[in-house]
Amino acid sequence: MDAIAPTSTHPSDEKPSRAEAEAAVLTLLKWIGDDPAREGLTDTPARVVKAYEEMFGGYDSDPADILGRTFEEVAGYDDIVLVKDIAFHSHCEHHMVPIIGKAHVAYLPRDRVLGLSKIVRVVDIFARRLQTQETMTAQIATSIDDALAPRGVAVMVEAEHMCMAMRGIRKHGSTTITTRFTGAFDDPAWQNRFTDLIRTR
Repeated sequence: MDAIAPTSTHPSDEKPSRAEAEAAVLTLLKWIGDDPAREGLTDTPARVVKAYEEMFGGYDSDPADILGRTFEEVAGYDDIVLVKDIAFHSHCEHHMVPIIGKAHVAYLPRDRVLGLSKIVRVVDIFARRLQTQETMTAQIATSIDDALAPRGVAVMVEAEHMCMAMRGIRKHGSTTITTRFTGAFDDPAWQNRFTDLIRTR
């Protein structure tokens, strides 16, 4: 099948208008075979665009801004700082269907620490973009590494991909696990400590 040429007159770096986005949703509704004029769908294009603004709001946020403020008063603390079970919803960049999971993020401070909510917000920023789980895992680790310069960063992401559950092989309940370790966490002993803490309830 020949590729379909884009019909938009916008340059690739120019954002379409809200009206154009709603028109695109209207086209998809017609394409799947439904009637956009029926009562239940008349406001759907506007609702979808509004939902997309929320679900993909990560494009409007810079993790460096979130991580810019750190704290030096650590009283000599030099052990793992771990925020685990950070629930997130993302979307697969290949099919634009949900990725649902949780992230575990740890670092070994050198002389500064982060506010704990900032770690959660960084996960949220990257989750609210079209993603692969592998990329998201690496992005979280790199952003914390760059901002804090800790002795090491460890990230584990566990997620179910609806592109496997809702389409294709349609296998529900399988979990994908990805990890990224930097600095001191390259040491298997620190990795084991990290995973042990994650599994502790």
